[in-house]
Amino acid sequence: MSTQSDLAETNRLEAFSDGVFAIAITLLVLELHSPELEEGQRLWPALVHEWPQFAAYLTSFAILGVMWVNHHSLFRQIQRADRGLLFLNLQLLLWATLLPFPTSLFAEHLRDDSINASVAAAVYSTNLTLAAIAFSLIWWHVLHKHLVEHNMTNAQVRRSLLRYSIGTLIYAACIGLSFISAQATLLVVFLLAVYYGFEQLRTRASTA
Repeated sequence: MSTQSDLAETNRLEAFSDGVFAIAITLLVLELHSPELEEGQRLWPALVHEWPQFAAYLTSFAILGVMWVNHHSLFRQIQRADRGLLFLNLQLLLWATLLPFPTSLFAEHLRDDSINASVAAAVYSTNLTLAAIAFSLIWWHVLHKHLVEHNMTNAQVRRSLLRYSIGTLIYAACIGLSFISAQATLLVVFLLAVYYGFEQLRTRASTA
């Protein structure tokens, strides 16, 4: 267990994380571009043609948004932070800030009939898998190091870890799904963002 001198309030960590999430979400929208119209071409069909950009953007916005909401909910329960938590949180922010790149890659190749679409989807799914692993490690760490007060039994802790880690397994499965259908992969990760919008990390036995 960490000594008292190793522990600190989480305010600075939360403020830094909020700023990083805000920047990551802002970078997503920079990848949206106005379609280039040929002479005589109408704007509406050109916008419809760019649907992969909007689909990838909305999916990644939902993922980052839900990640930020659950990050906020988790840190409302954490009373103190140690050095390990700081590094684990940085790991989560690493994958969050990287997401605009695979989002752009995915949008660019989503409609390809070649292997490029599958590779882009696999890169995107790998990024999300690593982010989910980082989030699960934070949850495990705060419980293991007693950085959050809770009245959960060991069995309830294990169930909460398993329940929240379901998404990690699905994200990992999406890496394989990418080589079957890139568009199906985008749909699955969007639905998983919806799932995480309702699934929260809790530390009370009555709600576990």
